[in-house]
Amino acid sequence: MDVPRQGVARRKLLRFAVVAAVIASAALAAAWRLNRARPAAPAVDRAGLWIDTVRQAPLVRQVRGLGSLVPEEVLWIPAPHDGRVEKILLRPGAQVRPDTVLVVLSNPELELAAEDLRWQLRAAEANLKDLQVKLESSQLDLRAAVARVESEYVQAQLKADNDAALGREGLAPELNVKLSRAVADEARKRLEIERKRLEISSSSAEAQISAQRVLIEKLRAAHELKRRQVESLKVRAGASGVLQQLAVEVGQQVAPGTVLAKVAQPERLKAQVRIPEVQAKDLAVGQPALVDTRNGTVPGRVARIDPAVTAGNVLVDIRLEGPLPPGARPDLNVEALIEIERLPSVLQIQRPAFAQPNSAITLYRLSPGASEAVRVQVRTGRASVQAVEILEGLRPGDRVILSDLSAYENAERLLIR
Repeated sequence: MDVPRQGVARRKLLRFAVVAAVIASAALAAAWRLNRARPAAPAVDRAGLWIDTVRQAPLVRQVRGLGSLVPEEVLWIPAPHDGRVEKILLRPGAQVRPDTVLVVLSNPELELAAEDLRWQLRAAEANLKDLQVKLESSQLDLRAAVARVESEYVQAQLKADNDAALGREGLAPELNVKLSRAVADEARKRLEIERKRLEISSSSAEAQISAQRVLIEKLRAAHELKRRQVESLKVRAGASGVLQQLAVEVGQQVAPGTVLAKVAQPERLKAQVRIPEVQAKDLAVGQPALVDTRNGTVPGRVARIDPAVTAGNVLVDIRLEGPLPPGARPDLNVEALIEIERLPSVLQIQRPAFAQPNSAITLYRLSPGASEAVRVQVRTGRASVQAVEILEGLRPGDRVILSDLSAYENAERLLIR
C-alpha cells in the first residue's frame, strides 16, 4: 500500500524558486558588467603618427607668403599717336638704353601735316624777306622826300633871310619880305610833316616785321612739335634696363596710349607676396623678412602693405637688403617669411595643420606607457608658421598626436600599436 509523502510539492517549488533567483541574479550581474564596460578603442599605427612634446621655449612669430620678384621701377611705354606697327627691332630679354628704338610706327597723316608746316614756315620766311625789302624801299622813298623838303626849306629860309635884310635897308618891298617868310614857314611845316611820316613809317615797318616774325616763330614751333611727333613714331626705351614685355606685332594698328612694351631694371628687384588676411593684422612696415628664391635666401624688410584685400589676401612689398642669388630675375616665384615678434618663453607645440590662433582644438595626449592616447580639449593662443602657443589643456612634457585624426572624432581614446 502506498504511503503518501508529505511536503514533496513544496520542496520542488522552493527548489525551482531558488534556481530561478540564481539565474536572474546572474543575468542582472552580466547586464551590469556589460553596461559598465567601455567600448573597444580603435587601434592606430604608431608609424603613421606625427607626435610632438609640449615644451616651454622662445617663440618667433612668423607669417608665410607666396609671390614673385618684381622690378622696383617699371617703365610702361605707350603709343604716342595713332599708328601702324611697321618694324619691331628688339624682342623681350634684350638690354636697352634710353635712346634704343624698340618699335617703329607709321602715320601718313602726321607725316603729311609735318611736311605741310615745313612748307608754311619756308613761305613765311620768304614773305618776311620780301616785306623787309618793300619796307626798306618805302623808307628810302620817305627819306628822299624828307631830304627834298629839307632842301626846299633851306632855300626858302635863305631867300626869306635875304629879303628881310634888303627890306630893312629899304631895297626890297615889304610884300616880298612877307611872301618869302610865308614860303619859308610853309617849307618848315612840310619838313616837320615829312619827318613825322618817316618816324611813323619806321615804327610801322618794325611792327609789320615783328608780326611776321611772330608768325614765323608760331609756324616754327608748330613744325617742331609735328617733327617731334613724327620722330616719336620711333618708340624708344626711355630708360636703361631689360625689355620685359612686347605687346604688339608687325601690322597691328594701335591707338594713342596703347601699351607697347615694358622695360625694367633686373638688378633692382623687390619681393611682392600675398599674405592671408587673417594673418596680416599684425604686419607693419619695417618688419624683417627672409625671401627664399629656391636658389638661396635674401634678407629684407617690409616696405609697403596694400590697404585693400584681394581674394582673401593682402599684398606686401618686401625690399631686399642683400645680394640676389644666381638666377634671380623678374617674375621668379618666391616664398617669404615675415617676422612679427619674438616671445621669450611660451608653452608651445609644433603647429598642426588644423590649428588656428586663439581657438579651441581637440588633440590626443599619449599615456605614460605610450600605448594609449586620450582625447583632450586644448586652447591655443598666438601662432607662428611652425609652432602655436598653448594656453590651456596641456603641460610641459606632455606628448600629443598632431596628425589629422578626424576619422576618430567620436573616440575618447585610441590604442597605439
